[in-house]
Amino acid sequence: MATGGPSSMSAGLLFLNLIMYVVVAVIAGWAINYSIDESFNSLQGVSPPVRMFPIYFPIGNLATGFFVIFALLAGVVGVSTSLTGLHDVSQGHPSSMMSAAATSLVTWTLTLLAMGLACKEISIGWRPPSLRALETFTIILAGTQLLCAGSLHAGAHAAIIQTPMASRV
Repeated sequence: MATGGPSSMSAGLLFLNLIMYVVVAVIAGWAINYSIDESFNSLQGVSPPVRMFPIYFPIGNLATGFFVIFALLAGVVGVSTSLTGLHDVSQGHPSSMMSAAATSLVTWTLTLLAMGLACKEISIGWRPPSLRALETFTIILAGTQLLCAGSLHAGAHAAIIQTPMASRV
């Protein structure tokens, strides 16, 4: 079993990311709920092309709709990756460590996509404080998820090295 070193760091980062991904999912879920509730009132008297735009958010700017949806996706996938990653790290077998490392990379790519949209939203202009918090968490998570993926890959490598050659086959 891989104990100490990379695996304990991975468990700490997975737990930190779990908490942060829950926060991202909650804020993004709130933003979607708010936009569904308020879009009817804010679309009164607006020209038809805006009415046909499928991702209209009455808060933020034109990048907000895409950012919130991808942040929600990254948050939900991040929560599931963190939970399964914590389970896989606690087992410490090479196959479970490789599984955790692979899913961590998928989550990191989704988080990078949401981070890119957050950067676009920041460059466009004004946003309310709740969206600024969501942007901040998404940008921080892109870094911590990269660290987590690296530590999981290091833990998987250590688990493979510690496993005797006869049990690898």
